[in-house]
Amino acid sequence: MAINKAMRAALSILSYPEIDVKKTYLVEREVQKLLSRRLKNPALYTVWEHPVPSGIHNVPVRVFRPAGVPGAALLLFFHGGGWVTGTVDSYDGVCADMAAMTGCVVASVDYRLAPEYRFPAAPEDCYAAAREVFRHAGTLGVRPEDIVLIGDSAGGNLAAAVSLMARDRGEFRPGRQILIYPALDSRHSEDSPYPSVRENGTGYLLTAKRVRDYMALYRSSDEDLTNPYFAPLRASSLANQPDTLLITAEYCPLRDEGEAYGRRLREEGGFVEIHRLPDALHGYFSLPVRFSLVKQTYWIMNRFLERRHE
Repeated sequence: MAINKAMRAALSILSYPEIDVKKTYLVEREVQKLLSRRLKNPALYTVWEHPVPSGIHNVPVRVFRPAGVPGAALLLFFHGGGWVTGTVDSYDGVCADMAAMTGCVVASVDYRLAPEYRFPAAPEDCYAAAREVFRHAGTLGVRPEDIVLIGDSAGGNLAAAVSLMARDRGEFRPGRQILIYPALDSRHSEDSPYPSVRENGTGYLLTAKRVRDYMALYRSSDEDLTNPYFAPLRASSLANQPDTLLITAEYCPLRDEGEAYGRRLREEGGFVEIHRLPDALHGYFSLPVRFSLVKQTYWIMNRFLERRHE
């Protein structure tokens, strides 16, 4: 459904461009707790008992299993929330839906949030979880080659960062990744090289200012802005990356950087599918499955999961 004048006016009101996330992130976390689709039946998931050390910290991993016989893949999921908000709790409904709609086991990673734990805590936690899942895939009923990295928004950033870290460190090798409206660059001011930052940077819930505020809370120093594990598009090389499914939203300020990442992966020899969902806003994937955009996303995901690229 196209965005009409009434919807556009409502979105402008809800976008609150003047809010300073650096001052309100604690309130946002509490609001998310109230609005998130928490599971009424916690028996739908288990906590992976295998320890996942990240420095002196152990990273919790929550496992969701589909009803019946699970499919061949395991989706290792990193949630969104600007590296500052969002939790495995707030994404319980999303992960349960994901297991049901794909028939795959879903492992959701509870990485540490900024500003309490700034970069590189989040990617290191996600890398540690991926390393242990790849090393001990059999305990989750899959083979290492069946593991797919997936994330939305900041989680898409973390999935891409983990893929780069895996290439650079050589401890494991992801074969596939799914990036849903990911944040992949650190340039979101008016002079951004991405037109969607200006076209969609106000009035569509996620504003360009909010992205900048999240990154200010996430980074440890200005040098992080060009670190490829912070902003994967700033990597000097994107060679030897997993087969990639990239899904962007038409009215998202991050749309063009996501698609630019896909094009670079393709130019450097990677297999990439890029899908832009019309009339979609950033964050739509957290909606219930009854929404058509969410159904369409799962259809695209399942086609990607079913294929085997040679």
